[in-house]
Amino acid sequence: MISLINVSKTLEGKQILKNINIDFNQGECNLIIGQSGSGKTVLMKTIVGLIKPDIGDVLFDGNAFNKMTAVKQIDVRKYMGMVFQGGALFDSMNVEENVMFPIRMFQRSSRAKMLNRVNFSLERVNLKGINKMMPSDLSGGMKKRVAIARAIAINPKYLFCDEPNSGLDPQTSILIDNLIYDITHEYNITTIINTHDMNSVVEIGENINYIHNGEIWWKGNNKNVLESDNKELNDFVFCSALTKKIKEKR
Repeated sequence: MISLINVSKTLEGKQILKNINIDFNQGECNLIIGQSGSGKTVLMKTIVGLIKPDIGDVLFDGNAFNKMTAVKQIDVRKYMGMVFQGGALFDSMNVEENVMFPIRMFQRSSRAKMLNRVNFSLERVNLKGINKMMPSDLSGGMKKRVAIARAIAINPKYLFCDEPNSGLDPQTSILIDNLIYDITHEYNITTIINTHDMNSVVEIGENINYIHNGEIWWKGNNKNVLESDNKELNDFVFCSALTKKIKEKR
């Protein structure tokens, strides 16, 4: 579990996060949603330790990450898997080398053991046998799946996904959502997802946190996100023509 306790952050004289309190549950898909500029990117960076909060604590299994020594922070980072927007694969490395990269960084293993883990991770995302392909040879959906394989290669306790469906067609987005959901439950990971994708919200949003002007404005799940009477949340959820039609039929 990851918890934020009274977290606030000011950047360049503007308060971005205001007294944030959230519990991100282990074994669930925890979503952060909100408009551009609402603070969710800063919130994600604060959780993973790229930004230090001015006030408050970020707890990993009860331990304040922002108060740990650098050595202990590295010990926690060994169990963080990251799926970046766009995949962020290394263009000069083939698929095998990309997936092996975090294993080389955080673990001491023989090449044979590392390769076994790479093959396991690629097979888990249904990409068996593409080890020697280059990122430029992959479709957008394949790149995202390789990014997920790289994230789970270190057997993470915590998985962070930044707009994992960005730039993907609807069918591929559903595939990525289902993959993240299945991996989260299969390995009992604390998964945190930044997303604008309403399909993700409705399909895999087990713990949804809506951020508005740097504050947690609404908390719920995919069972009640379409039933809220919160005006700002509704303006966000039902902003498209499709979701407006869904609202009218409810």
